[in-house]
Amino acid sequence: MAPTHRPHRSSDARRTGGWLPDPESVAAWVADLRRRLDEDGDPERHPVMAEFDRLLHRDAIARMQFERMIAEVPEGPGHPERHVRDLPDLLRLLNAVLLTAPEFSGDSMVMTPVQAVLDQTTATPSGLAAYRNPAVNAVLQQYLTAWCEHLDSPASLSVLNDGEVGWMSPAAAQTIGIGQYRHDPDDEHWGFTSWNDFFTRRFRDGERPVESPDDDKVVVSACESTPYALARDVRRTDEFWLKGQPYSLQDMLAGDPAAEEFVGGTVYQAYLSATDYHRWHAPVSGTVERAFVVGGTYFSDADTEGADAAVPQDSQGYMAHVAARAVVLIRADDPVLGLVAFVPVGMADVSSCLLDDAIVPGARVEKGDEIGRFQFGGSTHCLVFRPGALAEVSLQALPRDAASTTPLVHVRSRIARAADAPA
Repeated sequence: MAPTHRPHRSSDARRTGGWLPDPESVAAWVADLRRRLDEDGDPERHPVMAEFDRLLHRDAIARMQFERMIAEVPEGPGHPERHVRDLPDLLRLLNAVLLTAPEFSGDSMVMTPVQAVLDQTTATPSGLAAYRNPAVNAVLQQYLTAWCEHLDSPASLSVLNDGEVGWMSPAAAQTIGIGQYRHDPDDEHWGFTSWNDFFTRRFRDGERPVESPDDDKVVVSACESTPYALARDVRRTDEFWLKGQPYSLQDMLAGDPAAEEFVGGTVYQAYLSATDYHRWHAPVSGTVERAFVVGGTYFSDADTEGADAAVPQDSQGYMAHVAARAVVLIRADDPVLGLVAFVPVGMADVSSCLLDDAIVPGARVEKGDEIGRFQFGGSTHCLVFRPGALAEVSLQALPRDAASTTPLVHVRSRIARAADAPA
């Protein structure tokens, strides 16, 4: 198997993509959340928190993992202040987040507050086990679903204002480039109905045109994203949990028989940044063969990427095999491309993968058509190609040696070209 071309980073995409700031700033944010609760009082306990109570009372293993992962967070010189004091404190902080939406910050923005609370625990030995525990993930799914309901509601519009930490402030408007998105500048909340509506905002007509719309050999980017990895000669099954995180087609595609078509092929992976566009578009023209959502983990990290609990290492390749995700299989019009797989992956916080209603077996898609979206949360995605399908990968789609030098690839811009048919 050819080596994976992957840039070296000091932390995972939840930091490099602007989802979390440095560990010290995260610790300060959690400490400020606790201070506000101490001063203003705790909000009413959300009903979903009873699910945590039931889990921790009936499942001794889960309770042990939670207690131990908090105790295993490093303390002392060289480490930020512990985020969580004990299990009741953890549940208190999680309950408080349920009635919040992310606020803007020009220097140390915490875009994923659930991840901020849990951050130090994810890479501890017991945390690595807990966040792979199916019972824990079932409760986390219920919790994140409840939070998503808040983010879908008008109450979440409280952060869409022109105050210092509001998303309509001049600094925030410049950061997100609001002028390129559909919005009503005269409306109190720019015409958005909720935080999630704002988060999944659409580009104005004419922005991000489809490159080479009439050339079926040109493959375009499915997401507005930064290249993370390019792997060739991928295997049907591989040990994705090892250092280097090789791609394992059978696991990434959740056991779909189409994995066989991609053996020896190419995987391109890229991640989405916090303030960018979060809708998906068809990378090729063709016919949808299958499209489905896969349940999985939410905060599980690759233990081979480092044991420092305050700075979890990059785990995106691993996450593509275990995290909640969708799988869309498109039979491209170009016969050399053949079957192409698109795998959007949720990372941390809500990160639900929502397929458009029209994306069903037999549906026709044109290159650049919208096919789904990420609801709020960190995210990455993979495109999978058959062996021999690609003649070249565009320079802009190649990962660089450092995240800071890797350019953003615009959605619907060219990332590859299909090979010519054999003579």
